[in-house]
Amino acid sequence: MSVYGVSGGQGFIGSYVRRELLARGHQVVVFDRHPHTEMAAGETFFLGDIRDETSVVELAAHVEGIVHLAAVLGTQETIGNPRPSAETNIRGSLNVFEAANQYGIPVAYAGVGNAFMRDIGTGSYTISKTAAEDYARMFNAYRGGQISIVRPVNAYGPGQSIAAPYGTSRVRKIAPAFVCRALTGADIEVYGDGTQVSDCVYVEDVARAFVTALEHTAQHGPTEKPVEVGPLESVTVNDIARLVAEYAAKVTGREPVGITHLPMRPGEVPNAVVNSDTSTLAQIGMTAADFVPLNEGIRRTVDHYAEQWLPGYLAA
Repeated sequence: MSVYGVSGGQGFIGSYVRRELLARGHQVVVFDRHPHTEMAAGETFFLGDIRDETSVVELAAHVEGIVHLAAVLGTQETIGNPRPSAETNIRGSLNVFEAANQYGIPVAYAGVGNAFMRDIGTGSYTISKTAAEDYARMFNAYRGGQISIVRPVNAYGPGQSIAAPYGTSRVRKIAPAFVCRALTGADIEVYGDGTQVSDCVYVEDVARAFVTALEHTAQHGPTEKPVEVGPLESVTVNDIARLVAEYAAKVTGREPVGITHLPMRPGEVPNAVVNSDTSTLAQIGMTAADFVPLNEGIRRTVDHYAEQWLPGYLAA
């Protein structure tokens, strides 16, 4: 049993990483700026900000490894004001890498799970996260770092935050955006013509990949290549929208909602291909063949929002 820290541990992926760590018998230090979730048995909350060097060093001094998830998210949301993403995603990650290096502990870093956007370098989020990946490679090459890069594509599943007009999140994520519209009888809004490939991976599988990568790094050192976490078969945005509409119709008893196409958002590219080289999972002894299939993951996600979110929304 080890004690592992999770930066951004109260976020969507972070909450699942915590559960996975606890399920494997580890203790967890949840590092975040605001205490808004209950701590389970085996968890300790550490109030801190990754932009603050002192608090990050204190975290590293009390754990045996870190899953580094804390970041400013968003594609179009970070273009108008890129400074917060640069300060958090670059400077904050440097603080984590420096502190981990000081104490000789491993890190599993959440990289950019979008190869197409990474290559063309558009958007502050992608730019800042890619810069941190480059620093991770520098630490590994020249400073004896133990940092493995884990690149999940679009994580989805129960509990993901909801953007306006259905929730308060400032970042619009594909699954809750599609599901909430379909459950309320509104057409699903798709940016572009929907033929762009946008692979999704169930959040429990993402959590397993992060924890497995951290344990692997602790025992064997960093992986040679980034671990890309995605499904075996790619799908388009239209495919996802149709699947959500189909399952939502079964829940509501209505006909499936339609699909409305909107102009592409700033920072997004028509005909983009967002997929992964899942062969890299073999570095940590995993395979995408064991992941939750998209149709099953969508079913679980639709059921969650229908049970946990829809009644409150309709009553408001």
